[in-house]
Amino acid sequence: MSSSTLSARKRFIVVGRAGMDLYPEPAGTKIADATQFSAQLGGSAANIAAGLSRLGADVALLTALSDDPVGRFCLKQLAVHGIDSSLVQASGAETRSSLALSESRIEDHETLIYRNGAADFDLDASSIQALDLAGITAVVITGTALAREPSRTAVFLLIEKAREAGIDVVLDVDYRPYSWASVEEASSICSEAARNSTILVGNEEEFAVLAGGTELSAEHGRSLAKAGVEICIYKMGGEGAISFQGGREIRTGVFPVEALKPVGAGDAFLASFLSSHYDGEPLTDCVTKGSAAAALVVTRKGCSDAMPTADELSEFMSTRTMVINDAETV
Repeated sequence: MSSSTLSARKRFIVVGRAGMDLYPEPAGTKIADATQFSAQLGGSAANIAAGLSRLGADVALLTALSDDPVGRFCLKQLAVHGIDSSLVQASGAETRSSLALSESRIEDHETLIYRNGAADFDLDASSIQALDLAGITAVVITGTALAREPSRTAVFLLIEKAREAGIDVVLDVDYRPYSWASVEEASSICSEAARNSTILVGNEEEFAVLAGGTELSAEHGRSLAKAGVEICIYKMGGEGAISFQGGREIRTGVFPVEALKPVGAGDAFLASFLSSHYDGEPLTDCVTKGSAAAALVVTRKGCSDAMPTADELSEFMSTRTMVINDAETV
C-alpha cells in the first residue's frame, strides 16, 4: 500500500452478487407467517459496496443483473447507496437476479435464497479486457463469483489485470456450498484465488475449505501469510478473529450486543476493515473497527441499509468495550 494510495480518495471495485432482500414485517415475524415484507438491496458484494460507500469511499459494483423488475430494483438501489453501476452488465434472458427472504430474529432464524439460473454468474470476461483500473485502490472479490462460468474466468482475468497493475486484490472467500459443484472444486478454485490475493478474509468453514476440508483452519491462515498473502483474517464468530500479517498474529475479540438478526456482519466487517486499512490505520485498529461495524449491523434490520457511517462507528466504539473470551481488552 503506497503513500500515494493513502493520500488519494479511496476507490474500489467490488465483484459478485447483488439481489433483492425481502424482510417480513414487523421484525420478529417468521417468513411463513408474514403478510407484509420490506425490500432492500442485498447480496454480499452489493452489501460490501454499500458499506464502503457509507464510509466515504468511491465504489463500483462489477456484476451482471437480469433485465426484469428485480434487476431494475437492484440498479435503482445501487444509485440510492451511491454505488457506481457503470460496470454492471446485462445477463442472459433466462437468468434471474438473486431473491432472498430473511427474518429479523435470532431464535429459529431462517434465510431463504433463490439462486436458480443466477444472473451474476453470467458476468462476461470480454468487458474485463478493456476495464480501466487507473486510480483504483483495490479490487474486492467475493468468492461466490468464482463458483460458476463464465463469471469464474472473468474474475481470474480481473485478478491478473489488478496484479499486473500493482493493485491490491482482496478476497472474501464467501463460501456457499449450494453454488459449487463440490467442496473439492471450491477448495481448488478458491485456493488459487487466495494465493493471488493481497488480503484474504474468511470464517472457520471457509478456511477449512481452503485447507482442503481439514480442521487446520487457523494454521492454514498462518501458512498463507507466510506464503505471501499480506494479510489473512480468520474470523471465528463470537470468538473474535486472528489476523496474520507476515510473522505477526493479532487476536481480537467482539463487541457484545443484543442482536436482532445474525446476517450482514461479515459484509459490514470487511467494508469497515478496508476503509480503515486504506486510511493507513494499524491492523489491530482496522480489525477492531470491522468488528464494531459487524456488531452494529446485526442490531439493525437489513444489511445494505444497516451499514454504519464513520460517525456511527465512532459513537458506538466510544461507549463499548471489546471482549476476548469474556475478558476485557483495550
